[in-house]
Amino acid sequence: MRVLRRGDRGPDVAEVRSLLSMQGLLADDGAANDVFDHAVEHAVRTFQQQRGLITDGVVGPATYRTLRGASYHLGSRPLAYLMSAPVHGDDVFTLQERLTELGYDAGRPDGIFGQVTERALRNFQRDYGLVPDGICGAATVRALSQLSPRARGGRPVLLREQEKVRQSGPRLRGKRIVIDPGHGGDDPGVEVAGVREADIAWDLARRLEGRMKATGMEALISRGPHHSPTEAERARFANDAGADLFLSLHSDKNSSPEAQGVATFHFGTGNGTTSTVGELLAGYIQRELVARTGFKDCRAHPKTWEILRLTRCPAVRVEIGYLTNERDRLRLSDPAFRDIVAEGILVAVKRLYLLGENDQPTGTFTFADVLAHELTKQ
Repeated sequence: MRVLRRGDRGPDVAEVRSLLSMQGLLADDGAANDVFDHAVEHAVRTFQQQRGLITDGVVGPATYRTLRGASYHLGSRPLAYLMSAPVHGDDVFTLQERLTELGYDAGRPDGIFGQVTERALRNFQRDYGLVPDGICGAATVRALSQLSPRARGGRPVLLREQEKVRQSGPRLRGKRIVIDPGHGGDDPGVEVAGVREADIAWDLARRLEGRMKATGMEALISRGPHHSPTEAERARFANDAGADLFLSLHSDKNSSPEAQGVATFHFGTGNGTTSTVGELLAGYIQRELVARTGFKDCRAHPKTWEILRLTRCPAVRVEIGYLTNERDRLRLSDPAFRDIVAEGILVAVKRLYLLGENDQPTGTFTFADVLAHELTKQ
């Protein structure tokens, strides 16, 4: 499907209008309308904001896929694991939540029917006396409806993710981290006054890699200096590597030169479903960088971007400064400042695994402290 924006028209636009009307975001006057006008753009922005997408009012692949997925409810179609073309949608999300409520580990509810969801579904079908074929058809939907708990609450995914972190222990040695410098190759990212986002991210990734390896961590960089994988390829790299954490490094831009600061992003739908460890790590990184750099605090936010949604391990994207802001740009151009940023991110990862034990106030934990802590645990 082509990218759609205000001013476009045709059958693709008519479909988008219909999907938005189904969501109650666009008035349906009953007349055929294939124009992408201001009302459609406003409805698209509203939908993107609700779903944690980039709020640009443009219907690209991610927005269209999410719009299509929002039109499905559990039982409206059979669901199964397809390796070549994974099934996704609100019906998959509902299935994952139902299985989780019933005590089955369907993983983080993300609306993608993957292997973990299939395994949980087979276990449920086996326990309920159904054919354990991993296909969610009419009989399975009825069983899920009959057994849905009367009382809901708690955060079982939170408990599972936190327990995994606790069991891995406070030491960094042996933990596998994928560092993802944004853009690269023919894609420089934001470029202002000769400063390129891709170059800043690459240099910062190498500085972070060196510090992580010094602690005994296994640090992997998702791309080479002259390559720019897609978000799906970067996520696949982390998944294939069996990463414990995924850190994506970027800098931001804005039409206003006054925009400045640092923000972090983790997977979350905005309706309470989130990567809980990712959320914790995003908070630690945000606080450390604000305390160490004096950057304006633009807070941590849940998003459903592919780089966060497709990565099976907890993933965080960090937007470090605005290259369109002269002060942020000058600071990021300084190698010594990038050392400060790298130390802050490393300390945030250490805090995650400490789980509040033997910790120190934000902004005071140093790289030397991390190394000393690792040595005392040997």
